[in-house]
Amino acid sequence: MPSYNKYEYVSLSLHCLTRQTFDPAQFEVILIDDCSTDETPRLKNEFVSDFTFKYIRPHTNLGRSRARNLGIENSEGEVVIFMDAEMLTERNFIEEHYKHHIHESNVVVTGAMHYRGVYTFLTPLFNESQWSHIDGFLPRSAYFAGRYYDYKATYRNELTYFPLAGKEDINEGRIHDISFPNWYLTSILNSGLSHFGENLNGFALPYIAFLTGDVSVKKAMLNQTGYFDESFQGYGAEDWELGYRLFKNGAKFRVDPAAFCYHQEHPTSSGNFREAMGNLYKFMNKSPEIEVLALALEQRPGLNFLEIHYVVTQYKEMEAKFPNQYAAFKSAFISMMFKVVELLRDGQTVTRLVRDIDFQENEILDQLSVIRDHRWHMLADAFERLAKL
Repeated sequence: MPSYNKYEYVSLSLHCLTRQTFDPAQFEVILIDDCSTDETPRLKNEFVSDFTFKYIRPHTNLGRSRARNLGIENSEGEVVIFMDAEMLTERNFIEEHYKHHIHESNVVVTGAMHYRGVYTFLTPLFNESQWSHIDGFLPRSAYFAGRYYDYKATYRNELTYFPLAGKEDINEGRIHDISFPNWYLTSILNSGLSHFGENLNGFALPYIAFLTGDVSVKKAMLNQTGYFDESFQGYGAEDWELGYRLFKNGAKFRVDPAAFCYHQEHPTSSGNFREAMGNLYKFMNKSPEIEVLALALEQRPGLNFLEIHYVVTQYKEMEAKFPNQYAAFKSAFISMMFKVVELLRDGQTVTRLVRDIDFQENEILDQLSVIRDHRWHMLADAFERLAKL
């Protein structure tokens, strides 16, 4: 668990782990305090548990990738479960993850696709969208409405974290009552990803399930594949990049709804999106295969992951049948996908993509016609939608 200035949140996360049904003598929890300036160092002495607890604080801030690698290096277990510091777990969380690893050596288990959000603290640091969400449902909560109105009347202008839900609420199971599905992950599942089942059988991009908020893998497989790429700095893509290497190394992915977590909602940085696009651009350059490049299509023209799956499978069919043909089409398609992410990384409008690339219009139109003759319509549609931006 890497953490930076999340004392209040990680305290609740650790409390959840003391309630696990899994034998506490058989697991350890490693907290990487990445040079927090809040009260996080108190946890080294104040947190008490029946399991082995390792508090590690490096001399300098490491960032997400190096912090997680430090945790792996100091782990002694056969299975590594990655969690974000703000995740709350049900009592069977570790058990649900571990059961998949008993008989399989190359499985990656994720509960993150089903994680739910929850507000455990209230703060004026939340953005307008978060407060709109809070104001829309908390007043209707029979149990938590009183605390909500207390905050509004007394503390709303104080730069503090007002406790909305605490350890007793976790113990009594009241957290679930004010939790809600994560809209982004729910939209991925509802777009058709659930069609592939919990094993993601046949899905072209199963590695997107490798989300470090809630995912597990055997340490032996990490040792074989390599750890997180520490050149990824800031927010985003470092988990997908490792997930992709695991995928290429033969990992099988399992989506287990019972291994879900509650994500404690917290203030977010306005710079996260551009950081994520910068890391996605790095990922695309590092692994310029269609399974990675096609991630750009989620941003523009805005395809869902089922549509991206069909683009990838049709592109690979084209490559397999005609490896030396359609060069103009392939070159332009790849260039446009890179350009989309580059522009978003730089905070620019995504438009006129064909202007700055080698776009051989007549040749490409002929190749598009032949591609449609082969019934690779989703691939052709994605190309044309990019070209029209």
